[in-house]
Amino acid sequence: MRFTSLIIELIRARPRLMFWLVVSAQALLWVLVPLLVYSSPPEGVATVLAYGREYQVGSDLGPPLAFWLADIAFRAAGGHMVGVYLLAQVCFIITFYGLFQLARSMVGPQHAVIAVLLTSTVTAFAEQGAEFGPLVLARPLWALVLWHSWEIIGRGRRSAWFALSIEVGLLLLTTVAAPALLLLPIGFALSTARSRRALMSLDPLFSLLVVAVLVLPYGIWLLRADIFALPPLPALGDLGDRALLGAELFGGLLVAIGGMALLVLLNTSRFDPRPDDAPVVYRAPVDPLARQFVYFFALAPALLGAIVAGLFGLKHVIGGAGIALLMVGLAVVIATGDLIHLRRQRVLRAAWAALVAAPALAVIVASVVQPWVSQTELATSLPAKDIARYFGDSFERRTGRPLSAVAGDPELAGLIAMGASRPHLFLDATPSRTPWVTPATFNERGGVVVWRAADTAGRPPPELAMRFPDIVPELPRAFERMIAGRQPLLRIGWAIVRPKAAP
Repeated sequence: MRFTSLIIELIRARPRLMFWLVVSAQALLWVLVPLLVYSSPPEGVATVLAYGREYQVGSDLGPPLAFWLADIAFRAAGGHMVGVYLLAQVCFIITFYGLFQLARSMVGPQHAVIAVLLTSTVTAFAEQGAEFGPLVLARPLWALVLWHSWEIIGRGRRSAWFALSIEVGLLLLTTVAAPALLLLPIGFALSTARSRRALMSLDPLFSLLVVAVLVLPYGIWLLRADIFALPPLPALGDLGDRALLGAELFGGLLVAIGGMALLVLLNTSRFDPRPDDAPVVYRAPVDPLARQFVYFFALAPALLGAIVAGLFGLKHVIGGAGIALLMVGLAVVIATGDLIHLRRQRVLRAAWAALVAAPALAVIVASVVQPWVSQTELATSLPAKDIARYFGDSFERRTGRPLSAVAGDPELAGLIAMGASRPHLFLDATPSRTPWVTPATFNERGGVVVWRAADTAGRPPPELAMRFPDIVPELPRAFERMIAGRQPLLRIGWAIVRPKAAP
């Protein structure tokens, strides 16, 4: 009798249940890991919350939707980061739900689950998912855009136009890369006669109207801010460095799908001593247009995203790695054929579990072990609650008012801005980035200026002393990290700018 594991039987008999088990378990993992080992939010999340607290229509960081949702989740959780971590994992679940629905309409539910299992090993969906921001929020919207685009192009369902228009509008309100990303489905829709026929109705016009209504406030802000200009093109002498940057970004994408490549390699017949005993998962033949759709969106976002990012000197591919690699697992499933043999079942199961757990284990090891072997500081090791509580209470005791604004070191100021009174973040080195606080209003209403103290005297850095010439430094405050190890105490220099206006 052939041995078939329970997991494979679930894939064949209960694919939807298998999908929810896998996605829910991985989402739960990345809620628990940050709660257990992070004493402060990942890098950039505090700034996202500080910007979201202001509910601006737009900012230099881009469209506002991700910032607003982060602040809503933070407030709903009572000022605890668990709300933001849950929001990030809701985005993860919706992303994979959109992928599952798209794959199911093309290759059936059984092969769709296999595509989800492969895609869940991509490292871009692991620890980076806890760093909620525009890149994380863009992933579920992109997955839904692709799903409903296929519903219209491949299945002729006109009812999907309304959902697509909402998703496109929200994507435009999420990331500055949205216009470039949306050129891809538009280009594919215009490339074949069958997809062009789906556009021959009034539905696209009504959808454009819905999109325009959604993005109108942000569009007006863009016109007033006059920030339509693209980053400058590199000089001829810099083209080599930019090409190298693009190659590095594309290489990073290849590394991110290394786990998927390992699973495919382990499943080849070369490593199976009894190839005839492998269980088979069957699907109906795939629509040729669906095959083209999947291959296009598995390759184009990664290739073009790396090229454009390298050209303009960006730190990540256009839209982020989660968008660039979303369709790779489904592309592998389609390329495998109508029959997928699942060989070496125990090995595949153990390898998949290890690949999913490895990023979480790496985060735990880095948080626990690195303080003992290195003096390099992790952004998640700062005692955020203690820092925010101390400076908020100190200001209120000295002035009788809640802390209203904080300036100085951007990282420390962002953590203090998460405190109970939710003070405004003031980036004094670049005040145009935080228009809700000006130097005049900061001096009038008062606040706290913080910096990393280099000694026990706590003198401010020269550039900070120039911007705040009247401050009187207090004795530096030392904070202990959750795991100190070889790292010294965190010493923060600070000064109070007393309010001048009447209460």
